[in-house]
Amino acid sequence: MRTMHNTLTTFWARILATAVMILSLSGCAVVAVADAAVTVVATGVKVTAKAVGAVADAVIPDDDDDEK
Repeated sequence: MRTMHNTLTTFWARILATAVMILSLSGCAVVAVADAAVTVVATGVKVTAKAVGAVADAVIPDDDDDEK
């Protein structure tokens, strides 16, 4: 038969375990969101750099003629 002390201890142990799990999962979510934001920014910078390079190649004439 359980005593009142064992019941309260089990209750608080479950509350503590649940709180630890929730806090650890929220930490993972923050890292995942930050990683996604960095990936989006890095991809945007890469695409912008390629676009600027393509525009510069189109606008600036080069002296390499393909005459043979």
